[in-house]
Amino acid sequence: MQKIIRQLAAEIRVNEAQVRAAVELLDGGATVPFIARYRKEVTQGLDDIQLRELEARLAYLRELEDRREAILKSIAEQGKLTDALRAAIDAAPTKQELEDLYLPYKQKRRTKGQIAREAGIEPLADLLFADPTRVPADEAQAFVKAAKGEDGSDFTTTGAVLDGVRDILSERWAEDAALVQNLREWLWNEGLLKSSKIEGKDENHPDVAKFRDYFDYDEPIGRVPSHRALAVFRGRTQEILEAKLVLPVPPEAGQPSVAEGRIALHLGWSHGGRPADDLIRKCVAWTWRVKLSLSTERDLFSRLREDAEKVAIKVFADNLRDLLLAAPAGPRVVMGLDPGIRTGVKVAVVDATGKLVDTSTVFPHEPRRDWDGSLHTLGRLCEKHGVNLIAIGNGTASR
Repeated sequence: MQKIIRQLAAEIRVNEAQVRAAVELLDGGATVPFIARYRKEVTQGLDDIQLRELEARLAYLRELEDRREAILKSIAEQGKLTDALRAAIDAAPTKQELEDLYLPYKQKRRTKGQIAREAGIEPLADLLFADPTRVPADEAQAFVKAAKGEDGSDFTTTGAVLDGVRDILSERWAEDAALVQNLREWLWNEGLLKSSKIEGKDENHPDVAKFRDYFDYDEPIGRVPSHRALAVFRGRTQEILEAKLVLPVPPEAGQPSVAEGRIALHLGWSHGGRPADDLIRKCVAWTWRVKLSLSTERDLFSRLREDAEKVAIKVFADNLRDLLLAAPAGPRVVMGLDPGIRTGVKVAVVDATGKLVDTSTVFPHEPRRDWDGSLHTLGRLCEKHGVNLIAIGNGTASR
């Protein structure tokens, strides 16, 4: 918990004592508005914006730490937790990076790669990748099985064995956290969000026509404005639009894509015309097309939707704030009183345009009972600014 408090204090730029006090109040059931209004002396003046950010980040960081502990326990039970892996997991700042590190160790249904490893084909995969001068078909002969396995696995031909090599290598590379993160960030910066009308939809129908701007649309995904992103996702939800993530440069027929090239670069491999290079290129292509393209698209679409919703909420909040701050009585000079007993009556004066021009606090009630001083202050403010209206809040001591 101390680690979380320290991080929250750094993010919100306040001291740890303020964060600790706010966390205790939130854990005790207090709401953000209550803390912001009635517990300022406890939190040393944290406002509602800081408290809302603290509340959201507190929930996220607690979930992150719980997940971190569960992942460490799971990997340790498998006997695969090394010091380097523990350090990487402890340092992961987000849930996504944590899941990337856990992916190779996650308990999942038996995959083709796992079946191939159980059949003893992994040494062949390691050999061909480490030394592409070996002839795959010749080396695979030693791994051909005389009969099918009891689980239905079939490695009775060299072709099936080499398919097992492909499954092992592509699965291994697709679980490389550094590779996955590099591809994800590259596509966020360079990839395109593309949408088109689903075949068979009548574009003249009112429900379909309102998405006309997105029938043939593409834009860099990292720079899509929030309103367009949400419109595309809305069209997809209503089964009017098809949305997908596409590479910045479409591959030519029969040629590897830019994404495959980046995978090869990460692996430190290039096609040199050696006997096993065609097989390795097939494994690289399989890694992208089968293992990574759809999961990366899903991750980036989630990120785009989350960012777009944040912007949309901010725009809504700004518009609502302007609406709430609009002068209900027209262009009048108004004095507002926020009644309180122990903490006094807060006073604010705004001019005819709504601009704040003066503030004060008076204490007409217990324990000070400075009635005459309060009247003097209010009268002075009315005279100084030409107050037309006085608004009294319906709170404690309002009567």
